[in-house]
Amino acid sequence: MELRMLGTSNIKISPIIMGTWQAGKDMWVGIDDTESTQAIKAAYDAGITTFDTAEVYGNGHSEKIVGNALQDVRDKVVIATKVFSNHLKYQQVIDACHESLKNLNTDYIDLYQIHWPPGSFGSKKVPLEETMRAMTDLKSQGKIRAVGVSNFSRLQLEDAAKYGRIHSLQPPYSLFWRKVEKDAMPYCLENNITLLAYSSMAQGVLTGKFGPDHKFAKGDHRFRNKLFQPENYDRVQKALEKLRPIAKANNINLGQLALAWIISRPGICAIAGARNAEQAAQNAAAADVRLSEGDLAAVDDIGKTVTDPLDNDPLMWKW
Repeated sequence: MELRMLGTSNIKISPIIMGTWQAGKDMWVGIDDTESTQAIKAAYDAGITTFDTAEVYGNGHSEKIVGNALQDVRDKVVIATKVFSNHLKYQQVIDACHESLKNLNTDYIDLYQIHWPPGSFGSKKVPLEETMRAMTDLKSQGKIRAVGVSNFSRLQLEDAAKYGRIHSLQPPYSLFWRKVEKDAMPYCLENNITLLAYSSMAQGVLTGKFGPDHKFAKGDHRFRNKLFQPENYDRVQKALEKLRPIAKANNINLGQLALAWIISRPGICAIAGARNAEQAAQNAAAADVRLSEGDLAAVDDIGKTVTDPLDNDPLMWKW
């Protein structure tokens, strides 16, 4: 898998990144620790070198799974984690970083990210200057190698960049969710900030495995995803039917088509979750897909039939 530079850092990352929200178990159903570990190891074996987690994913459980699964190849992988919006005061950031280092069983974090902007989910609105001071101090101490932000608007990103170098932005971005294109994406391209697209398969809907009448199990947070709401879901299903022939013509599945479309775009890598080893290997294989210009344009147009009618709210869930 051909690696890419992370922003202006000297860190090389894989175009397909393994996301591990599901490994934390909280807000997911049917997750098994052994399968999560096997999925992470299968991703690495298939060429994925970059793994994304967060302290809030199962209150550190995901970080522990990631750290355990990668302990034998730590020097060959890039680990990214995040500090949550309720830990953005200076000392809270420092303490959270130390806890993540412990969970991950490592003495450095390659990419440390502010998970949500200050004030999110009712948290105290800490000045970004204070949070960024902690991030830059951690970097100068060698405890982190690069600084990123997640779920930030362009204005918030510009504000954070006043106080230190930002190497990445992690927004929700997929063929069916494209808010960042009109907001922060141009700024990122201009300033060599890598986009790490999360929910790159729209939380599974772009795999085609959810039919018109799908109902999520109790406890699965995805029932709150706006794409699964009745006012949008019919358009989603119609778009999937149009995407299927393109995937078939390229001898790939729908999920791989969605990932290949994302990583074909300049400055963007795709974060893809996996419950098991088979899914992880399939996601990794998307890095080798080369879609024609005609197919890329067709896929792009089909995606817009879902995204154009959506409202302007950047939050993907109805929390």
